[in-house]
Amino acid sequence: MSRILCVTNRKLCREDFFDRIEKIAAGNPAGIILREKDLSPEEYKVLALRVREICQKHKVPCIFHTFWEIALELSHEAIHVPLPVLREMSAGERVRFTTLGASCHSVAEAKEAEELSCTYITAGHIFETDCKKGLPGRGTDFLQEVCREVSIPVFAIGGIEPGNISKVREAGAFGACLMSSLMVEKDPGKLLLTMEKKI
Repeated sequence: MSRILCVTNRKLCREDFFDRIEKIAAGNPAGIILREKDLSPEEYKVLALRVREICQKHKVPCIFHTFWEIALELSHEAIHVPLPVLREMSAGERVRFTTLGASCHSVAEAKEAEELSCTYITAGHIFETDCKKGLPGRGTDFLQEVCREVSIPVFAIGGIEPGNISKVREAGAFGACLMSSLMVEKDPGKLLLTMEKKI
């Protein structure tokens, strides 16, 4: 079973976005989080339907991001949301998702996400990354503390690459998230395989 989640960012793609999703899905990650928050709900729905179709073909979980109402409308049971959005959802709405993830940036947030029925969380950003230029990573001590305080799987995010992914495993994380590298790497399947061997 894979321990690497892909987080999308279509603006980084140097090729057709759906071709890129096809290549990533063929590499069999733990899931593809469709994180395209700049879209309108209608635009997101169109994109999500096509990405979900690709993921289903490769038997890879497709996890919608932020737009949980769209997910419910489409009877889609996997969603990842920012914590403020998670707080706005009712218990009845949260329970309709078999996969429910949230982005956490502190131990307190991680514990809150678990209390709000999350089945996993992402914790970060762990290492320095171009996505958060100028902001130092929270580091593996932070990651270790989060992993110690919650009982659900923790996926580390932020600046994770082949040279440091083993540190994520040593800190107790269940897995890791990749975004920028999977959007631009010539052979994303090869990158996924390399990362899987190290975590």
